[in-house]
Formats: sequence, structure tokens, C-alpha cells
Amino acid sequence: MLTRRTVLASAAALAACSSNPPLPAGPRLRAAPELLVQAPAAPREFRAAWVATVANIDWPSKPGLSAAQQQAEMHAMLDRAAALKLNAVILQIRTSADALYESALEPWSEYLTGVQGRSPGYDPLALWIDQAHQRGLELHAWFNPFRARQSGAKSAHAASHLSQTQPQWVKRYGEQLWIDPGEPAAAEHTLAVFRDVLQRYEVDGIHIDDYFYPYPISNDGQELDFPDEPSWQRYLQSGGGLARHDWRRKNVDDLIARLHGMIRATKPWVRFGISPFGLGKPALRPEGIAGFSQYDKLYADVERWLERGWLDYLVPQLYWPMAQKAQAFVPLLDYWHGQNPHKRHVWPGLFTSKITDKADSWPVAEILGQIEQVRTRYPGSGHAHFSMIALQQNRRGLADALAAGPYAQEALPPACPWLEADAPSAPLLSLVGLDEQTLRLAVQPGPAKPVLRHALWLRYRDQGWRFSVLSGSELSLPRAGLQGLVISAIDRVGNESPRLALALD
Repeated sequence: MLTRRTVLASAAALAACSSNPPLPAGPRLRAAPELLVQAPAAPREFRAAWVATVANIDWPSKPGLSAAQQQAEMHAMLDRAAALKLNAVILQIRTSADALYESALEPWSEYLTGVQGRSPGYDPLALWIDQAHQRGLELHAWFNPFRARQSGAKSAHAASHLSQTQPQWVKRYGEQLWIDPGEPAAAEHTLAVFRDVLQRYEVDGIHIDDYFYPYPISNDGQELDFPDEPSWQRYLQSGGGLARHDWRRKNVDDLIARLHGMIRATKPWVRFGISPFGLGKPALRPEGIAGFSQYDKLYADVERWLERGWLDYLVPQLYWPMAQKAQAFVPLLDYWHGQNPHKRHVWPGLFTSKITDKADSWPVAEILGQIEQVRTRYPGSGHAHFSMIALQQNRRGLADALAAGPYAQEALPPACPWLEADAPSAPLLSLVGLDEQTLRLAVQPGPAKPVLRHALWLRYRDQGWRFSVLSGSELSLPRAGLQGLVISAIDRVGNESPRLALALD
């Protein structure tokens, strides 16, 4: 199998075969250019699931498990993701100014050990990345940029937590603590956290969700304003001329723009994704769409971010059933695609965890129907499930239905050619073994750009083409009925190489 460490490919075809020991008499391989026009295009679809660690929603199942227990749960989740033919997981690694990885900037998360600041005895993010990549899955690191304490948190703060080291940045809002986005030094710290992970870990994506300024809360029917008076007054005293709500939006805009620029300057192949609340600006919404305004309450100007091209993919949280007219799935899906002048990826977030064992559960058909709508209207795009636990538990047969239906065939994530336009070289194959039962091939590296995976099409007699994604360095295929194969290399941003085709005579 092709590993993530198989990073280079060559356009030469079977030159390496001549260096192998002589093979027994029997069927032989030959270059087959006629197959190149017969093999279909590689299927493309982003298939992801969020793995939420806050409040132990998905992983680990509860705080205080041993390292071995946590790792067993991780392996089980990744095995399920691979078996379902997902191609990405979005792992929450910073829930509340904490860390699910080795960090000199912030304390260990309480959701690992039950005590903020206590090490679990290993580096979870490093292991998640390694094990995801071994299974051919991308790992996108998910951060909450401004939350400092979730309402259900139980552990005392570690001495290294921002609430203790920089209390002037941290504001109490209801039962939560929140980093003030209007504090320039706090924004610098948040960017440093992103940069630290990006530099030290081989993540495939950097991901943030819908938490910018906090969702508003009320007291005795009165909505409470976010307590950022000190930073607001300093802004005014420095000559700032924006209205307060516009200033808050600018604080968030600045973070998005700077984060986008930092990723490009550090590892330009890493994709930047944002998963906002699913309703856009009230003035721009489709007719009949109503509800909460993130533009006015969270100060998230998502349409502006798309207009400026400050992201690589958008995962709007379309967490409503298709028949709910005020938040109808299809009009909202079309809306976000329509706000996308740079043609970045738009992959809706699906509320898969609404499938439960309770009476008010969504039917499995709702999620299958939403996937079908996305595929029909925007072929080759994708979607993400919130969250992995619903797939892991196979609620109401959901995982079985996905495996038998929309996920019956593997798919590659869509390419991001605006990040890297040039394609890798075609792979170089060498013959390891060929007899009446088995064909074994090795993939040789060549002098070209990095490669993350390979796409493979197999042609068996009376079966047509079968597609799969490879994640190893040697390929072993059943010989019976095999007529030929086509293989190509896929680079870090999804560009496909020229294809190499072989036939068995």
C-alpha cells in the first residue's frame, strides 16, 4: 500500500521492472494507453465528521480514562471512519484556551484527564494525525479561537490558563469565560497558538467553527451585551471611528484575514476552513428564510470572507431538516454557493447527531436526502457530519445505510488548485510478483512534488471499473479476471497526475 511517506512520483512507466529478478513464465504486463481514455474520472467528494472533544461529546467518551482506553476509543473511531469511506476527520484540539496536544502556550484540556493542566501521558494530536494518515484520512485541526471556559466545565483553572495569566483579556459572560476579540494582545496570542500547531504538526487543515463573539444570553428577558467596555474605550481613545458593532466585526475580520495569511506564509498547502452558523445576512437571505443573525450577534461577516477569498472551504452549519421552510436546507445551500465569487469549496455541515434513539429523532432518510441534494446540485463537492458519535454508534442503522448507499464507493477530497496549480508526476510502478493468483506492484518515488495518496482503477472481466484510494507502498491484487489497471498520484492539495495504465496479456 502507498503510505503518506511515499512522497514523490515519476512519469516513467515500467523501467524499474527490468531490475527485478526474472519471473516465471506466464501472463505479462504491458503499457496500455488505450485504457487511459476508458477509465472514468476520479470520484470527488469531501466526506468528513467532526470529532468534538468539548464536554466529551465524541472523544474521549469521558474524562479520566487511561491513555490506553483513550487510544482504543480513537482507533475504533478512525476504523469506523475508514470503513465508511470517509476521507477526513475534523478533530477539536482547542476547546477553551486549552490544548489536546503538547503545548508551551496553553494547559492540557480537562476533557482528557478531568484536571486542566494534567498530561494524559502522550500527545493525542500527534497520535490522531499518525493513525488517520495510516488509514488514508485527512486530519483537520479544529480550534475555538475565543472561548476560554465552556459552561459545563468542572475543573479548576490551571495556573497557566489565560484566565490566570492574562485576566484582563478574559471576560465572564453568563456561565462562560470569553477572550475579548477587541484585545490586540489576546488576538496575537490566539494567532500564536494556531502558528505553533501549524509549524509542529502535519495537519491537513486548520478549522474554526461558529464561535466568534459568544451567542447572546438574556437575564430577565434582557439580552446581555458582551462586556468589552475597556477595549472599546481604548479603541475610541486611539482615534477609532467605527460604530461599536462594526468595530467588533472588524476584530473578527482581522483575525480571519491574518490567520489566512499566516497559513499561506507557513504551510501554503494546508487548507483553511470555517464552519459558521448556517444563516447569512438578513438583507441577503433567500425569500422565506428567517432566524438568528450571526452578522448582528456573533459579528461574523461570512459573506465578506468569501468575497475576499480568505478561506479554502466553508462548512455552513445547515442544521435543519429539508421541510423546515424558515431554514430550508436547499435554499440555504444555494445561498452559500451564490456568495462565493472565488469558487472556494462549500460543503454543508449536516446535523447527523439529530438521529437518536428518542421519539423526536430525525429519520435516517433525512441525512441521506440531504447528501443526495448536495450531490445533485453540486456534484463533486461534499459535506461534513456533526458529529462522529452518531456514525460510531450506527444510530438507527445510519452507518449501514451510508455504507450501502452514498458511501459504497471511495472518493478523493476535491482539489484546491488555487493553492498549488501544478500536478505531480505520474507514479512509477515496478513489478514485484506475478503469477496465476496474484499481481504485486510497488510504487517507486521520483523527482517531483510531494504526493499524499494514489488513485487506482481496476478493470475486472464483466465488472467494469472499480475505484479505490491507496494509502500504502505495495499493491497486491487478485489475478483472476483482472484485465488492467490505471493509477495516478494525488498531491497535497488534491491535484491529479497524468495516469499510468497497464494491461495483463
